[in-house]
Amino acid sequence: MPMAKEQMKDKFQQQREKKLCQIEQLGIDPYGCRYDGVESAEDIRARFKEDNETQKAQCAGRIVLLRDIGKLIFITLRDWSGIIQVGLSKKLLSVRSPQGNEQWQLAKLLDLGDIVGTAGELGKTKTGEITIWVESLTLLSKCLNQPPEKFHGLSEIDIRYRQRYVDLWANPEVMELFKKRSAIISSIRDFLRAGGFLEVETPMMQTVAGGAAAKPFITHHNSLNMDLFLRIAPELFLKRLLVGGMDRVFEINRNFRNEGLSRQHNPEFTMLEIYQAYGDYYSMMDLAEEIISLLVDKFSVRSPEDGSGPKVQFGNMKTDYSKPWRRAKYAELFKEYCGCDIEDISAIRAKAAEIGLEEAKMDDAVVINEVFEKTVEDNLINPTFVIDYPAVLCPLTKKKKDDVRYAERFELYIAGMELANAYTELNDPAVQEENFRLQLKGQEESMAKMDEDFINALRYGMPPAGGLGIGIDRLVMVLTGVTSIRDAVLFPLLKPQDRRNRDEEGSGLSQIK
Repeated sequence: MPMAKEQMKDKFQQQREKKLCQIEQLGIDPYGCRYDGVESAEDIRARFKEDNETQKAQCAGRIVLLRDIGKLIFITLRDWSGIIQVGLSKKLLSVRSPQGNEQWQLAKLLDLGDIVGTAGELGKTKTGEITIWVESLTLLSKCLNQPPEKFHGLSEIDIRYRQRYVDLWANPEVMELFKKRSAIISSIRDFLRAGGFLEVETPMMQTVAGGAAAKPFITHHNSLNMDLFLRIAPELFLKRLLVGGMDRVFEINRNFRNEGLSRQHNPEFTMLEIYQAYGDYYSMMDLAEEIISLLVDKFSVRSPEDGSGPKVQFGNMKTDYSKPWRRAKYAELFKEYCGCDIEDISAIRAKAAEIGLEEAKMDDAVVINEVFEKTVEDNLINPTFVIDYPAVLCPLTKKKKDDVRYAERFELYIAGMELANAYTELNDPAVQEENFRLQLKGQEESMAKMDEDFINALRYGMPPAGGLGIGIDRLVMVLTGVTSIRDAVLFPLLKPQDRRNRDEEGSGLSQIK
């Protein structure tokens, strides 16, 4: 069966290549050139008027449906705004175009997937379909590969991610999702700029890997003969800007973490980071709730039975965004879902062993956080600010004045996922230096480098501040209802295809398909 499919594919490709030669023999460039005056399909449909007989339209797009019924050809064109029908009549072309015969020959050589430009009168068919009756046809690019069968779209997930360039035009909902992603990011920028925040850019190649506890990617600069790290977080550079007097700054850009792949993790991901002088983690809670609530109201899809209430479906969960959002202490949630007091490390280690964690070689703080992740996070469906983390987990955060065992930090969870992380920023250089030293113990020698320049910056004085990071990819997931981060990223990182095939053969997956 696979061989038969391959032979069929070769046959279709040969037919398309034959048509390519015939088009060239007509003196037509099969890959076109500049094509001005294009209007989107959406705009053409919107401006159509029933009682106007002199409407003209010019549109360009990809052929996603083609019906050849002799002397009439009906084409459905898709551009990034939607679809529109195009009608070609042999008689009409011969009357209205000096190259009518040549254009009709070209029309007969078109295939699904070809990109064409069309211009002509706008009208309606007997079935009520808005249609451009073509007076001028231009081939802009010949498609040599066979599109997905019947243009019902790509269905195999792995192929969709690897061939996003086909997925976008074969599955209209995918195009809409990524247009929505762009609009979400634009709305965040507009909101923050209106609030007096300045957008900045900080280095993505850094001499010291800092700002978060994660394994970095390492690269090498040939001219300087030095190793550099792709940034795991922009935090330390953004806080340098607070020292410099930029009181409100934000950045939307890439972070890179050399860690595993999952439905919630991609090694390259987009983060929004915000820093506000003279604020604290409560300022950041208010800001996060305001930003995300605005986006939910503007972009989320709700079930009809929910009426106007802010409830959004995510997989098999329904998330209620009604304000105010819950604010619960880390220790309280630990007790609620784990059943252990956060001070009872013996009970916590017993719980860790019970749920399959290899806790014997872990520090107490690591065991506590691992148990929290395994027992608490999945239960946080509605937006929940988890506040006051154990201070040992937060080397960049101010401790609470009334209980120094805990830090002024929160993480925001929605649909069981961490969506945001925020601190009251530590601005005491001596305490920060000591925290760095403790954090670097036990790390690989190549990674165990302190950011001395950041400590030096703090010695000049950094104002009290709140800092907030929001994962854009995960935010897009919860707003659009897609449950895999690969659906929220245009080009997710994937295992090489030849290696994937070998892994499937060894595991028996290829037999299932």
